[in-house]
Amino acid sequence: ALRRHKRSMVTHSRLSDSSIRICSSTLCSIDLNPSKQNETDTECSFYTDEGSSFQRQSIAFPPETVVFHPKEEDKLLAYCKDGQVRITTDFRADLNWMPQQCHSCSRSEALLVPGQQCIPFPIAHMPAKLRGNWINHSDTSYHMQIYVYAQTPKKHFLFQVTTGNRTKHYVSYRRNEFVQMRFPKYALPKDVQIVSTDEKQVFLALQEWYQSDTYNLYQSDPQGVYYSIVLENVRSTKQPEENVLIDILEVRGVKGVFLANQKIDGKVTTLITYNKGRDWEPLTPPTTDMNGKPITCKAPECHLHLHLRWADNPYVSGTVHTKDSAPGLIMGAGNLGSKLVEYKEEMYITSDCGRTWRQVFEEEHHILYLDHGGVIVAIKDTSIPLKILKFSIDEGRTWSVHNFTTTSVFVDGLLSEPGDETLVMTVFGHISYRSDWELVKVDFRQSFPRQCTESDYESWLLTDLQGEKCIMGQERTFRKRKDTSFCIKGKSYTSTLTNKSCQCTEKDFNCDYGFERSDSGLCFADFWHDPDSPPEDCHLGQNYQSSTGYRKLISNTCEGGLSKQQSDKQHSCPLLPPEGLQVAIKGQISTKYQVDLGDGVRAIYQNLTVTDEPIQHRYEKAGVYKVTVKAENMAGHDEAIMYIQVTAPLQEVHMEVVPIAGRNQEVNLTAVVLPAEANLTVFYWWIGDSLQPTLTLQNSLLTRFPETGDVSVTVQASNGRSMVQDSRNVRVYDNFHVLPLSFSKNLDHFNPNIPEWRDDIGQVVTKILAKVLQHTVSLFLFQQMSCVIFGC
Repeated sequence: ALRRHKRSMVTHSRLSDSSIRICSSTLCSIDLNPSKQNETDTECSFYTDEGSSFQRQSIAFPPETVVFHPKEEDKLLAYCKDGQVRITTDFRADLNWMPQQCHSCSRSEALLVPGQQCIPFPIAHMPAKLRGNWINHSDTSYHMQIYVYAQTPKKHFLFQVTTGNRTKHYVSYRRNEFVQMRFPKYALPKDVQIVSTDEKQVFLALQEWYQSDTYNLYQSDPQGVYYSIVLENVRSTKQPEENVLIDILEVRGVKGVFLANQKIDGKVTTLITYNKGRDWEPLTPPTTDMNGKPITCKAPECHLHLHLRWADNPYVSGTVHTKDSAPGLIMGAGNLGSKLVEYKEEMYITSDCGRTWRQVFEEEHHILYLDHGGVIVAIKDTSIPLKILKFSIDEGRTWSVHNFTTTSVFVDGLLSEPGDETLVMTVFGHISYRSDWELVKVDFRQSFPRQCTESDYESWLLTDLQGEKCIMGQERTFRKRKDTSFCIKGKSYTSTLTNKSCQCTEKDFNCDYGFERSDSGLCFADFWHDPDSPPEDCHLGQNYQSSTGYRKLISNTCEGGLSKQQSDKQHSCPLLPPEGLQVAIKGQISTKYQVDLGDGVRAIYQNLTVTDEPIQHRYEKAGVYKVTVKAENMAGHDEAIMYIQVTAPLQEVHMEVVPIAGRNQEVNLTAVVLPAEANLTVFYWWIGDSLQPTLTLQNSLLTRFPETGDVSVTVQASNGRSMVQDSRNVRVYDNFHVLPLSFSKNLDHFNPNIPEWRDDIGQVVTKILAKVLQHTVSLFLFQQMSCVIFGC
């Protein structure tokens, strides 16, 4: 029989999302409302005897998150709304919260306690996102956000983002220096979300310049620097406070398995991968419904689709539930059909990691796994009060109903005691919205007569949807309890039986950075990527290796067989000519003003004289500001007004001019300035060897070249605060041929409208035409992707 234990928490109002934290013998609830005695204090109530009695202590700071140490349960770590970190080392005896520095003593293995030695507290249990800071980088202020992701103290990545003309992302592996992350050249990320950082690899979602409600998935090399695409158009959803949810879920218990929802032309479908993104397939629909009747859903027109949402309430499961100690067991809400349907949430389960599925419920349920998945508990997700729960001991094939309370309760969450082997759970909620809290303890231990023995288990072999046994370079065999065995797996249970290495095949390799997979399955170099070009840090006397286009999947353990990387070429670093040399003039322009500066800043100064230091002010945003100065004394007053136009610094200028021109023919020079909204810009045009520039307020100039030969043309753009320049060479002939070319109208729509992209496309087309025409060819691409070809 199932045992029940109920206790009313009569001193608490409704708990918030971050109010309950549990360790092996303690349930700590944080009441985030101020105490009656002190409006700035917060109260912490906790018990150490399974809820028989409570202790209450006051906290003189507002905690945002409280977490237990993963191994030493007396230690609690609190993250405050003011950005501070505090720790208590023995909360049972005294809740003495000491402020902390957010630095580690030894990599990520400890936190530094002022005046004491380091206290072990793995960084993996810290919140993933730290607050932003300002740093000084190359004499320019950038806003830097630092993200910390860690799976173990020895394997971690740090990420930072700098904002400027183009956002740049940096990564630090094992606390080494930050290195810029290398995405495909024309990804031009609008946003980046980290999905996973385990197994010495970063798995991230990147929103490219043309996407609005989808992201592309990328995988990195072991250092998290170079990235290759693995799946396009994964659905995303914006949440309050600018949070973004990506429809991708890592299946716990079996490494390399992910679920993702892909959105194409408004249609959302669920895909699964068994090799960490190299290959994706739709889910196979079940053959019968929950009542055993045949289903007409047949591939490829019909598949199973799952909602991959995280629960807003941290004390209930999301729409898909997996667990490390229950490999292969996946339970989720979704529907059958050609696409995912919102608000249709039938429940499906698989016990072989997604190869076969069964329907178990017609409505969504909250799920809890007990005893390594040996007991599955389900409570209906509903807004009405409940008194029953369902449970299964045979991986969802049959279900039993249990009345966990005599009075219906609005269920707010499910908790289990720590440890994957536990068979004790707690249902908490309230009878009405004005009632006290109800905690109902459900103990399944008395329902099982004995502990399991070896004869109670059977093995199963992990395969993908095609029946392939070698996944990520090995055959993996797991064990599970037989459906007919009625016993407890217990603390000593292990799910993995054997791992057998396989010979390497083509499926064990993914496309390397700068390469894409064709429909035939081969990896080919992108048009912007030269595999044989030396890296930026290649110095004369050193060697470098060029890629064949293939990279072995990280954490893949295959041995022997095919090696796609053996033919990587070795090169010596060449002597390169200098390029990118720039000359800049730096200065500082200050303005004298006081009182009302037009941007909300006001100040009062007394007894100012002309010999005093000038009043200096920095405007944070570009715009026009009305500065008002008012002087007043006993004799009278006076007032003066000045309008100040603040301009953003120019980031870049790109000059567009035909590479070949006729002598004394009219030529148009055009300068494209970034940022595009820059105003009050003066353009200086330097043509040939002339030391007298032509000045214009427009970004274009019509000119003629009187002599044949090579002519250098330089444009400088200045707005009084900054200056940028670009140069081009024009070859002037008496006679040459011009051949207009045209491109598809869709070319601009599906590619970024930036100068670098047009340059790269121009080089590709030029090489092709020169080879076909066997003639010297120059090409010039205009902004709207029409072009002319010059042959001479």
